Amino acid sequence: MDLFVVILLITVALAFDYINGFHDAANSIATVVSTRVLSPGKAVIWAAFFNFVAAFAFGTAVARTIGSGMIDIHAVTFAVIFAGLVGAIAWDLITWYWGLPTSSSHALIGGYAGAAITKAGFSVIIPSGWTKTLVFTVVSPVIGLVAGLVLMVLIYWVCAPMAPARVDKWFRRLQLLSAAFFSLNHGANDAQKTMGIIAGVLFTAGYLQGEFRVPIWVVLLAHAAISLGTLSGGWRIIHTMGSRITKLQPVNGFAAETGAASALLLATSFGIPVSTTHAITGAIVGVGATRRWSAVRWGVAGQIVWAWLLTIPAAAAIGAGTYIVLRFFGFA
Repeated sequence: MDLFVVILLITVALAFDYINGFHDAANSIATVVSTRVLSPGKAVIWAAFFNFVAAFAFGTAVARTIGSGMIDIHAVTFAVIFAGLVGAIAWDLITWYWGLPTSSSHALIGGYAGAAITKAGFSVIIPSGWTKTLVFTVVSPVIGLVAGLVLMVLIYWVCAPMAPARVDKWFRRLQLLSAAFFSLNHGANDAQKTMGIIAGVLFTAGYLQGEFRVPIWVVLLAHAAISLGTLSGGWRIIHTMGSRITKLQPVNGFAAETGAASALLLATSFGIPVSTTHAITGAIVGVGATRRWSAVRWGVAGQIVWAWLLTIPAAAAIGAGTYIVLRFFGFA
């Protein structure tokens, strides 16, 4: 019975990972598609490739934070993990339907926490893991915004003597590199969240022999799932990210992707599960603001921020509700 449940939970976790890639494809390719550097089909292949390559370039610090650094792993049961995943998947699908670029990462930790608290109370929360994650909820979009803005100012200063056509030609090429850099960091941070959940399943089932770690096959599976999801592309959100916040040219796309990727790289190096959505949205706003304040559609940005604020509590509520249903029917 336990083996069947373990396989079921790993399958559900990989389904979340796929939806994460599908939902967050906009983060990786919206700028490169909206600037017409790549067609949508080529863009998702480009992003998916670098999502997978990230498996061989980064460690598992973020996975350890998700798996054992935010919720007391000894209080976790199969029902808690399943309910947490349902909370995350449901919120991702709701926000995808409305075309809102919210954080799959925050949906996951929200759903997981909601289910765990319902089972064992607030004592299961590990404050240190939550503190750094919540701090980066604010810090990552700010880093993205500042980095995007500063890069745009530097580019304007360096490229001022050049003909616009020449600048456009060069940045069409450079945006391929910035899109790859962002997709690499997107895969590195986001795939590790599913690794952490799967490792939690294995730990709870006793397959890790008392030591919390992430086996290599879990690393490869998680990166494969998120890459396949990115390959599918969530086009509703791509439209929001690529054209509704501000109008982008190749030079703007390069600055936004590079700025956001820098924020992700910093967070991943410290083992902090952050939102790629927050980082790239902040960077796009920063890039748009260099042209003029009104170049940013602040109404759209405001809707996105409200969705960000709702993500953790909404996913937590769904996770808690799912756990209550499981308990009512005797599965918890």
